[in-house]
Amino acid sequence: MPTYQSIPEFEHGSPECTGILLVNLGTPEAPTAPAVRKFLKAFLSDPRVVEYPRLLWWLILNGVILRIRPARSAEAYEKIWTDRGSPLMLHSKALAEGLGRQLGERAAVELAMSYGDPSISDAIDRLVARGARRLLVLPLYPQYSGTTTASVFDAVTRKLQGMRWVPETRFINQYHDHPAYIDALAASVREFWQEHGRGTRLLLSFHGVPKSTLIKGDPYHCQCQKTGRLLAEALELGDDEWQLSFQSRVGREEWLQPYTDETVRSLAREGVDRIDVACPGFSTDCLETLEEIAMQNAEFFAEAGGRTLHYIPALNSRDDHVACLAQLVTQHMQGWPDTSGGGDETHARALAMGADR
Repeated sequence: MPTYQSIPEFEHGSPECTGILLVNLGTPEAPTAPAVRKFLKAFLSDPRVVEYPRLLWWLILNGVILRIRPARSAEAYEKIWTDRGSPLMLHSKALAEGLGRQLGERAAVELAMSYGDPSISDAIDRLVARGARRLLVLPLYPQYSGTTTASVFDAVTRKLQGMRWVPETRFINQYHDHPAYIDALAASVREFWQEHGRGTRLLLSFHGVPKSTLIKGDPYHCQCQKTGRLLAEALELGDDEWQLSFQSRVGREEWLQPYTDETVRSLAREGVDRIDVACPGFSTDCLETLEEIAMQNAEFFAEAGGRTLHYIPALNSRDDHVACLAQLVTQHMQGWPDTSGGGDETHARALAMGADR
């Protein structure tokens, strides 16, 4: 018979609140091969991320990938690591803190990572300890994908399956076309151009996924296209002033195209001397933006004859990004009752009926 987790030190009439679970992908604890190996093992073992037959993939992952890739990835992480740690973690914490300040007493906010710490399970425990009886999950992935958003759903529901008192739960699946999100992206690009000038072409690079996910019905590709179109419209760009691509492919399987690395080389060979690259699918800067785009692809562009590739930072904890997420949360909290009052009366009734506390 299963044992279900109970609420510690529960008291009838204790104050209730809505808990906001803000989830990002995760990061190694340090830019070292052992830390990266631990992170990659958790990440790449997720069947949502890699949809190969489990036994075959276990052999490939443990027999090949985890023997070779951690050392290479650790070198890449070392290039972007800061004195205070991982950029993804630092920006995510700042974003969660900003959202907490914006929401005030309306909700409690906790940050979690799909892989690594702080874990989704521990973050939910902290929200429950803070009185959360309603849970709103906000994955920091503007465009829905089974490889990201659905993996958060899996982790959250696994946790809920072991709880005695399951909080009323809602998920925000995507916000790829939310006006506040598009406005924040457009503002970040304009501000960058005002400070650094403007390139000949704006390249919008999204994280790639295998093409098979599109064929199987994943909406990610379509949502990336819509984000790109809406952002270009907000910036009043002509068709020849921007384009969209997909980065970070691995393995021999075909992924969504066009590929970012091939695109920057092609633009250089066409005589484009400067391009600006933004990554609208990344809420916070991380290895894929700071090392892969700003370093690797800048080198590819230069080697192919281009002059300058400028990377436009992710939204991170910008005020308009925080405001966008606060607006999303407020909209999705609609209809939930306000149960913040009446604690003393409820407690008295419970005691009268025989409750211990």
